[in-house]
Amino acid sequence: MDQRLKEALYIPYIKLHFEVILIEDSILPSNKVSALRGGMGDMLLQSSCVGDGVCEECMFLSECMMQKTIYSQYERKPKFVTTGGSIGYVIECENYERQFLKGARLRFNLLLFGKTVAYFHMFFQAFFNLGKVGIGNMQGKYEIAEVTNSKKRIIYSDGKFDLSQYQVLHILDYVVYRQKQLAHSILEHKLVFQTPVTLKYQRAYLQDFQMEPILIAASRRIYMLDCYIGMDNLYYQQEEFHIPKIVCQSCIKMSVRRYSQRRQMSMYLKGIKGYCVVEEWYPEVLPLLLAGELIHIGKNTSFGFGRYRIK
Repeated sequence: MDQRLKEALYIPYIKLHFEVILIEDSILPSNKVSALRGGMGDMLLQSSCVGDGVCEECMFLSECMMQKTIYSQYERKPKFVTTGGSIGYVIECENYERQFLKGARLRFNLLLFGKTVAYFHMFFQAFFNLGKVGIGNMQGKYEIAEVTNSKKRIIYSDGKFDLSQYQVLHILDYVVYRQKQLAHSILEHKLVFQTPVTLKYQRAYLQDFQMEPILIAASRRIYMLDCYIGMDNLYYQQEEFHIPKIVCQSCIKMSVRRYSQRRQMSMYLKGIKGYCVVEEWYPEVLPLLLAGELIHIGKNTSFGFGRYRIK
């Protein structure tokens, strides 16, 4: 692995696996990440905002918990970043069922990166409070049964915390683990997008899969996380990629509706989903793509977009 990339991947992270129990028969949104993200934001706002909700004019802005979690700021803001959203977290949930009976279980993941790792208690409390209010228009209420780490060790269960299991890793650890895993398996040379991905390349949004913009997006995401934590060794490789050739692919266009409480309006997040097969994975490219598996790529990653896996 390239030494610069290895150093750039020394970014702290933790992946938390939430398991919740529905306490009544419920109809939940098919896109649960959007509902969880929106509900989490509402709960954080209600529990932490001591102003009038107008962030730009608030005298407590620098100390606001919303600014340290949902809207956490870059230590060094990249020139191409124009929006104010944080890249410090990602929510994952690929359960698209709508009807849940009382006692049914729902699982979702929360990934925290960089300095956001320190605010687990705020995210947990937000999801805990959201369970009492309920998610989605039908307000399906739940209780948090368990939170575990990536090794299935229990961090929270039965109302008790064991923070000794809150074990922070680095993205490099994940890449090394996946490299060893793939070395002992049959590699299909297949990239499967488990959620829609939104990528802009040469001023246009992708309508099908292309490896060069996918690699650039993974590189850019690493660079953004390095900037987020103020890392000195910034990695942003855009040229001289040995681009794997796509031999076949299957993709569909997708549109996911979400409602923004801040803007008081509905909006649609668009992307493509499916898979592509390449001739081979080049050794200098594989670590970059493996990092992208964990951190997601493209736009709308905090809503679960851009999740893929190498098969």
